[in-house]
Amino acid sequence: MGTNNQKKFILTNREREVFELLVKDKTTKEIAMELYISEKTVRNHISNVMQKLNVKGRSQAVVELIRLGEIKI
Repeated sequence: MGTNNQKKFILTNREREVFELLVKDKTTKEIAMELYISEKTVRNHISNVMQKLNVKGRSQAVVELIRLGEIKI
């Protein structure tokens, strides 16, 4: 038995930042501006997370991430 109690997060730090802004009702454009990345990069992060979670749509991803304790609202 290991003594590693660290929770294994599903999201990368950047993906978490994107989704934390998404739950605050920010648009793709606003998220891109706030994080200094392109809108395409924002959409890529969202799409990667949806694939990881095997869900269709942003809102389903948000619900699942909250359920898993990955993000808080």
